[in-house]
Amino acid sequence: MMDAFSMFAIFFVIWWVVLFAVLPFGVRTQSENQEVTLGTTESAPSLHRMGRSLLVTTLVSVVITAVFFGILGAGYSFDDLPRIIPTFD
Repeated sequence: MMDAFSMFAIFFVIWWVVLFAVLPFGVRTQSENQEVTLGTTESAPSLHRMGRSLLVTTLVSVVITAVFFGILGAGYSFDDLPRIIPTFD
């Protein structure tokens, strides 16, 4: 079994990757809304909804981390994955 720091480190890496996957969903640019603020680019978001993105990121990360630790707890490891690239000995 892993210690708490290792579990948190794995969760944090998963959370960070999921954050960048979730950020673009539902974002409308200022040019799409026809409301470009002076001094900003047209591609800037008109409403960022960061709290929603952080909540969705946390929920998805908890599910992915739980599945990951469930697989590890069932006795499987990365060595059990089939080899994608065959090795020639």
